[in-house]
Amino acid sequence: MGSYRKDRVNDAVANELTEILRKVKDPRISNAFLSVSGARVAGDLSQARIFYSVLGPDDGVEDGLKSASGYLRSELAHRLNLRVTPKLLFVRDYGPEHAMDIAKILKEESVLLHREEDNNGENDYVNDVTNGSDSHFESDQ
Repeated sequence: MGSYRKDRVNDAVANELTEILRKVKDPRISNAFLSVSGARVAGDLSQARIFYSVLGPDDGVEDGLKSASGYLRSELAHRLNLRVTPKLLFVRDYGPEHAMDIAKILKEESVLLHREEDNNGENDYVNDVTNGSDSHFESDQ
């Protein structure tokens, strides 16, 4: 399968599964904040790896996706005009969670850096006063 066609099939599978997952009534799937981040369909259309991410608790999402894979595959077959409808394999994508963790660490580091800068300025003033230097007040006179 050509690269351009393969990319189109990957995008079509991911987009259609996103729409289909909104209509699934399984509470393990419908109660989760679930998003399809991508799809990789094999060249012979025998299998498709579906990458998904879950924000928040993932109480049985993987099990729910496995049990709904037959339904999802049949809905995908109705919506897409493919020679063969691929078998769906779900792979958890930890990228968004990892990105949130990194953002949290950077934010904490930024806060610590600002506190350290603020404390350094205060400590200089405290050190000058305790050493008998009035360098901060000399400019006022």
